[in-house]
Amino acid sequence: MANRRFTRRQAIMGAAPVIAAIPMAGLAAAPALSGASGPPAGTGGDAHVAMGHASMVGDAVPAPGGPGDLDALLTPPPALPHQPGRVRRYTLAALDRDIEIASGVTFPAWTYNGTVPGPVIRATEDDILEVEFTNAGAHPHTIHFHGIHPSNMDGVFEIVAPGESFTYRFPARPYGMQLYHCHTPPLKKHIHKGLYGAFIIDPPEPRHPAREIVLVMNGFDTDGDGENNFYTVNGKAFYYAKYPIRARRSETLRIYLANLTEFDLINSFHLHGEFFRYYRTGSTDQFEYTDTVMQCQGERGIIEIDWHNAGRFMFHAHQSEFTDLGWMGFFDVSDD
Repeated sequence: MANRRFTRRQAIMGAAPVIAAIPMAGLAAAPALSGASGPPAGTGGDAHVAMGHASMVGDAVPAPGGPGDLDALLTPPPALPHQPGRVRRYTLAALDRDIEIASGVTFPAWTYNGTVPGPVIRATEDDILEVEFTNAGAHPHTIHFHGIHPSNMDGVFEIVAPGESFTYRFPARPYGMQLYHCHTPPLKKHIHKGLYGAFIIDPPEPRHPAREIVLVMNGFDTDGDGENNFYTVNGKAFYYAKYPIRARRSETLRIYLANLTEFDLINSFHLHGEFFRYYRTGSTDQFEYTDTVMQCQGERGIIEIDWHNAGRFMFHAHQSEFTDLGWMGFFDVSDD
């Protein structure tokens, strides 16, 4: 697939063909695409696109990939009970890889294990985390973990050259929503190119039962001007508009949210039709009850939603431009 380059201005104005159906450029064309005014509340998998106020949903949404393509990034490994000293092993490799970030648009990424973001790493507090890292890319890289660890495991000094390996090993602490990323200069390039991921540390006393998902907010500069042309969660523009995330009223939805967007000071998460508990960093029981949160780069937290109603509810960045450039989706909430 050819790598297509679009300026931020082209994407916003809808001049780029791949963005012809985004809200700002495609609202007028919506009836021709959908043949309907909108989806029934609480239904999923409809074979049409429905356009509304800054929203679209259905099979005609110009999102790359197929159903289930992001499941490994969306659904974290299961939590394990507290067992001090247990070793949790992971293997990560830095790989240079072209990835499709919007329909017909590829990005020359630097990845952990071939995806942006990288795989979700999970441990329980007092586990021994062991991550074997191999640099199979063309540039020096590291892994810097947020949390508490010895200085020689910090991902700053132990630069791993192409073809070499390094094993990170340290006790996992403190519990909460953490993250990891490359810390090799120039830092902004290594993060923007895709070397980051979610790192969950579970508390000794388990959190209450919930359906759990991970959303990593990010952006992509496709023309090299230091401004993002596309914004996503979990790496694909409009993906969760085309494939809404299913939820049930009978269960809490717990979201591990992190912001790794480069070139913008903040990113945000807004939920329609509902409020949620937001635990900043997830390391205490203190929460804010709200429908919108902002995060700077590297900030993260845990969201818990107890649904009052069934139906289809939009979530997106509350920077309107980010929404129009790909960072939006839907929760499909059922009574089942």
